[in-house]
Amino acid sequence: MKIVHAIARLNVGGAALSVVELAAEQRRRGHDVLVVAGTIPPGEASMEHVAVELDVPYLRLAALTRELSPRDDLAAVSSLRRLLRTRRPDVLHTHTSKAGTTGRVAALLAGRAPRGVVHTFHGHVLSGYFDPRRERVFRLIERGLAHATDRIVAVSEQVRDDLVRFRIAPPEKISVVQYGFDLDARVGDAAAHRAEKRKEAGVDGDTFVVGWAGRLAEIKRPLDLVRTIAEIPDARLVIAGDGDLRPAVESLAVELGVADRIEILGYVEDMGAWYGAFDAFLLTSANEGAPVVAIEALAAGIPVVATDAGGTRNVVDDGETGYLAPIGSVNLLASRLSQLRDDPELRAQLGSLGAERMRERFSTTRMADEIDAVYAQILRR
Repeated sequence: MKIVHAIARLNVGGAALSVVELAAEQRRRGHDVLVVAGTIPPGEASMEHVAVELDVPYLRLAALTRELSPRDDLAAVSSLRRLLRTRRPDVLHTHTSKAGTTGRVAALLAGRAPRGVVHTFHGHVLSGYFDPRRERVFRLIERGLAHATDRIVAVSEQVRDDLVRFRIAPPEKISVVQYGFDLDARVGDAAAHRAEKRKEAGVDGDTFVVGWAGRLAEIKRPLDLVRTIAEIPDARLVIAGDGDLRPAVESLAVELGVADRIEILGYVEDMGAWYGAFDAFLLTSANEGAPVVAIEALAAGIPVVATDAGGTRNVVDDGETGYLAPIGSVNLLASRLSQLRDDPELRAQLGSLGAERMRERFSTTRMADEIDAVYAQILRR
């Protein structure tokens, strides 16, 4: 089968990683696969090296950008249309909002160049990102594009339910396919890097270290990270990531008197090794499709304390592999982390079960099997 994946950018994040892992597994199964990805904006780190490591062919399309730009967007549609007419793939599989829009418009203009069109919602910007007027516009666009899509994939039941609630598509047109990763390759040797990474972070052997990874953006509520750690005396917070809210995070840390207990690493390429430095992992997000960092932390044996946002509950089993709290509940998040700080045996118990369950739920083989079934279904029509 000939497959083209289109994604806005191969930046550090769960969507890009899952696309590259899926493409690599599809190539191992004998499919002809190309990943088309756009420009990575300043301030974001690249994950293109993972595509190289996994021997996944990818084409960087400069006109495909994250920001709205009529000129660039039209150029991206034109380039994708030419690509589809040249390669004539069996399936065009788009990912993320911008690539989903430009890719599906290009498919319409290319005629029957792709025999089937699939779009994956790795999350969505239908609520919580923009003002109500812009959200209504995005919903209208996605409803229109859904008619040009043979199958929509959601990475969690919660994402699917949101798509139905916002009337993007009927439930019978949506398949839920959870992420899959080679978790042994990603985090299998995390524990072996514990001393090395804690030394890099300036942490001694007995300090309780809370980890976080991602983009310092409003939807992740990073200021709640600072507020939470401020309530846990002697704990350290290590942030692997960067973004627009970094100055606000640093300012609040100074204001609350915890700047000396927070280390911001910026983006790191060896994230898998950094999980070994943590005793617990914290997520404070307002929305998540399926938090890959939580999957990886648990796979590395690190219990996760997280807000009950979007698909997080499909990853963290409350009271079994970690704890969930309402969005914005800083006191409860801090209380759960303090409980873990004071009970190493509990940490080990939750982490061990988490490592087992993540490998059961989030395997690359299972994800590729389910995506293959989606392709087969739409191509039979």
